[in-house]
Amino acid sequence: MRPLDEILSAVRGRIDNACRRAGRDPAEVEIVAVTKTHGAEVVKEAWEAGLSIVGENKVQEAAWKKPASVNGPMWHLIGHLQSNKVRHALELFDFIHSVDTVKLADRIDFIADEIGAQPHVLLEVNVSGEKSKSGMAPADVRPALEHIMSSCPRITVEGLMTMAPFSENPEDSRPYFRRLRELRDECEKSLGIGLPRLSMGMSGDYEVAVEEGATWVRLGTVLFGERPKAKAASRPADDDGSSLGGLDSYSGAGPTAKILD
Repeated sequence: MRPLDEILSAVRGRIDNACRRAGRDPAEVEIVAVTKTHGAEVVKEAWEAGLSIVGENKVQEAAWKKPASVNGPMWHLIGHLQSNKVRHALELFDFIHSVDTVKLADRIDFIADEIGAQPHVLLEVNVSGEKSKSGMAPADVRPALEHIMSSCPRITVEGLMTMAPFSENPEDSRPYFRRLRELRDECEKSLGIGLPRLSMGMSGDYEVAVEEGATWVRLGTVLFGERPKAKAASRPADDDGSSLGGLDSYSGAGPTAKILD
């Protein structure tokens, strides 16, 4: 595999080109380096290559990886957040991309008040309507924003996040990314607020996402190659499918633990 700095230069070049096609400033777009299933050494490699944001899918993976990693990067939770892991998520992460219900927002605000946190979040929107995906329906976004603005004083919502349906053709993602941007614009106008962040686009479709307004693209495979294969867990899995103890069930890079509030 090519050195990361060489790969990153090519990726940034494609982002720059996508920005030019859309009449955007490339400085508006940041890369979230998705290090899930990789060890702490990949976080160090990303940081040294100039990537300042690390994205993790699971609280329990970040719980061992962050202490073992280089200091410096901001840590973003990009995967589904269960209510019983909110406390640890607020302790570990600088930003949460995946607030998908009002109930979860209420829980985050409650715990944040207890520990004195001021969480910054995105609302996750299931634009495609796929039952397999988390996220609130587009019609529920404005009511959720109104609720958080009135009832969750600890939380700052900075924008929206979505995942497009999987496709080999990046263009198939365009309508979903465009709809998220339009939804953001509608909410800004109707509520008189700013929602500057759009988290959308992954390794297969990030250029289309940038053309449609993404400010954060979540990139893993295109930067770090294929993820380590999962190993058979030696103990029963918890409700996120990860091992309750022993070596990490993905890479063997570190321990996992069942985390409860």
